[in-house]
Amino acid sequence: MKINISDVRDSYSMRYLVNEIDFLFNLAGQTSHMDSMQDPFSDLEINSKAQLSILEAFRQYNSKVKIVFASTRQLYGKPDYLPVDEKHPIRPIDINGINKLAGENYHILYNNVYGIRACALRLTNTYGPGMRIKDARQTFFGIWIRQVLQGKPFEVWGGEQLRDFNYVEDVVDAFLIAATNKNAEGKIFNLGSNEVISLKQFAKLFIEVAKMGTFEIREFPEARKKIDIGDYYSDYQLIKKTLGWQPKISLREGLEQTIRYYKKYGTAYL
Repeated sequence: MKINISDVRDSYSMRYLVNEIDFLFNLAGQTSHMDSMQDPFSDLEINSKAQLSILEAFRQYNSKVKIVFASTRQLYGKPDYLPVDEKHPIRPIDINGINKLAGENYHILYNNVYGIRACALRLTNTYGPGMRIKDARQTFFGIWIRQVLQGKPFEVWGGEQLRDFNYVEDVVDAFLIAATNKNAEGKIFNLGSNEVISLKQFAKLFIEVAKMGTFEIREFPEARKKIDIGDYYSDYQLIKKTLGWQPKISLREGLEQTIRYYKKYGTAYL
């Protein structure tokens, strides 16, 4: 196995890296919503312009590739109805969502116009071993884990918002299925779960499973309140019907595996 550490904004590296690649799982991106609001041009470079550079490199040097793009539920904005399906209006409420939408659209465009086989998976809250826990730049749950490992209470902002979660192994399965199934090409799919839970309930379950930790309910900071989407959970029936994917790992089981991993290896991530 070869590992090449590069920046997706480096078009010269992309020209080299695309050669002889059969599949690309495109998870490259800037994921922090607050960072996108504070530094919008960096988010634009990574989540929009760099995606176009990747696709152009494949168009010119390896048009036989199959690409699965990691998109986000954030594109929908504040839901008009629940669960949210792929027909829901697209209304991003932050810079990150707008740029991720552009990246997603580029992939579908290159599929339709240039024949570069591509599809997009709109991820909801993905969690599990290996996730970033040293700060909240990828997910709020990571910072919860860090605080618990350090014997500190974690904060739950609001607490009544409804969410769904996918364990990382289920998400990996979705990427593999999408990569190997022709029916995915040119399509956009939601991932999601049948288990819908409030953030407060999720925090209680986390502590119950971990057998440690405490939390405090806090009001949303004003800057975050403006870009919060409220309740959200997905309708994933399209990918289930089209590709046969559905989540297999329950929330409790996923939390057990995640906590067990970080109790053993957490110091390496802090």
